[in-house]
Amino acid sequence: MHPDLKAVIEVQQLDQQAAELTVLIDSIPEQIQTLQSQLDDFIHAHEDRKKRLAANLKERKDLEGDIKAIQEKITKHKDQLYQVKTNEQYKAMKKEIEGEEANIRKIEDQILEKMIEAEEIQKRVQEAAARLEGEKARVASEIKHLEGERQGHMDEREGLQARRKEVAATLTATVLALYERIRTYRTGAAVAEVRNGLCTACNVLLRPQNYNEIRSNEAVMTCENCSRIVYYIEPPNEQTANGEGTRVTMS
Repeated sequence: MHPDLKAVIEVQQLDQQAAELTVLIDSIPEQIQTLQSQLDDFIHAHEDRKKRLAANLKERKDLEGDIKAIQEKITKHKDQLYQVKTNEQYKAMKKEIEGEEANIRKIEDQILEKMIEAEEIQKRVQEAAARLEGEKARVASEIKHLEGERQGHMDEREGLQARRKEVAATLTATVLALYERIRTYRTGAAVAEVRNGLCTACNVLLRPQNYNEIRSNEAVMTCENCSRIVYYIEPPNEQTANGEGTRVTMS
């Protein structure tokens, strides 16, 4: 294989590996942010429940205050029963007392609902409090692991880039410029394998003469359709047919 062809294939492999690492490197900050957001959401929900529990307690105290005020009013009305002079006034006062007592029962029902709600909130607050430190430790550990992974990927990419620089330096200026130019306007590969008479990048059938020239790998050639640099690797079955495979003899 022509030295430039061999080198440009390796340069592309190094570029592709570096690009894959870049994707991984760039994805890690988002993963870290997701973990931090999950922890923040957990903490905020925990704080909200504690606030709701405190509000529930205040609401119950307010309701209990309402009951106390009504009870005082009832006591006052009962004292006034002995001061009324007519039967109608007596009945009206009794009806008012009964209405106030009904109000107390309604408020007591509300307090009971608040107590049931408080028990559920308290249970969730206690569960979250028990999990909180563990969640913080888990997120910190996962973030540390991701940061280590990211640094490892960056170190690996740096090594690939250094190797790429070495290999690119062995290329002739025209081939390197051709490769870089193809990369700028072609998505995917700039260097493509030819297989079964086709350019594997654009899937166009090559002219027989062009195909045979490419198969020799004696020069840097491009696909007549997509202009990518192309090369040929002999399939294993052809190597066997050419006598390069393992022969089995019968005794």
